[in-house]
Amino acid sequence: MTPLKYPKKVELADITVRDGFQHEEKWIPTPAKLWIAEELILAGYKRLEITNLGNPKGMPQFADADQLLREIRTSKRVAAQIADVELTAITIRERAVDRAIRLRKEGVGPDRILMMVSTSASHMVKNSGLDHAAYWTEAERCIRKAHDAGIKVNGTVSTIWGCPIEGPTKLEDAVTFTRRFLEIGADDIEHADHDGSAPPNKVHEYFSMILEAMPDPAKHLAHFHVTRGWGLANVLAALQAGMIRFESTLGGIGGQPANFFDGYPVAGTGKYYYQDANSVGLVCTEDLVVMLDEMGIESGLDVDRVLATGRMVERIVGRRLRSETVKSGRIPKKATGF
Repeated sequence: MTPLKYPKKVELADITVRDGFQHEEKWIPTPAKLWIAEELILAGYKRLEITNLGNPKGMPQFADADQLLREIRTSKRVAAQIADVELTAITIRERAVDRAIRLRKEGVGPDRILMMVSTSASHMVKNSGLDHAAYWTEAERCIRKAHDAGIKVNGTVSTIWGCPIEGPTKLEDAVTFTRRFLEIGADDIEHADHDGSAPPNKVHEYFSMILEAMPDPAKHLAHFHVTRGWGLANVLAALQAGMIRFESTLGGIGGQPANFFDGYPVAGTGKYYYQDANSVGLVCTEDLVVMLDEMGIESGLDVDRVLATGRMVERIVGRRLRSETVKSGRIPKKATGF
């Protein structure tokens, strides 16, 4: 028998409050966002993606970005833990980076921001408004500014396994983009399957390429969507390739920013890429942490508290979400009496 080979310890980030809620077509109250972030911190999370600092006109779910950052920084519930937690905000463009720097100077800004390139030229323009040449110039300038302000920068590479606009893409292009991000100063790289195009064999192939070319696994983070149901299979494939950092959302919610919000159309990122608005989503936090626990992989998290938080998220959004373990619970470790 040949056993599966995978790391015995991983680092998990939760991105519910940003990526999870950006697809919601109704307002999620700031106290709910704050409560979820606090519960995740109390469950042991050291990395959270908390908001988007872009223009809220297009994504009104994040109109409370400044307020949420202030409230989590001053929360009494997590006062003993917050200094050890890395808070990330999305800043695709320079104006948002400048906003992050201003908030940082006020003592409430993010510890880490995120800029993003797509290997697909059309997706690049749709997501940022710039072509590749212009965006690389802006990203290099923004990384310098952020570092001067004491803020880390994540470089996200998207459309690695395919583009919802152009179709197939080349894995080699994503390796090249990853190297370029690191060369201009990005602190780490998120490798993103933003539309659920990645099958497990190609996930293993890609991360094997990445870790051969740039072998420090702490520099790389896997981000999987479950549009086609392959999320946890892709986590396993990435683990076998040597990846140790993953992110997910409670209930598996999230995806392309909503283009309809609280009863009226908004810009979002334009027309949805799919027919069913509820078909999108990310790897489910609850199912991920339970699976890793059953595999004997250490995450440092309170699994039961994560499950309890997931149950509350279903009440907050007002519907049944993707998590199977919220419904079925953990695997019993003693006789049930049936």
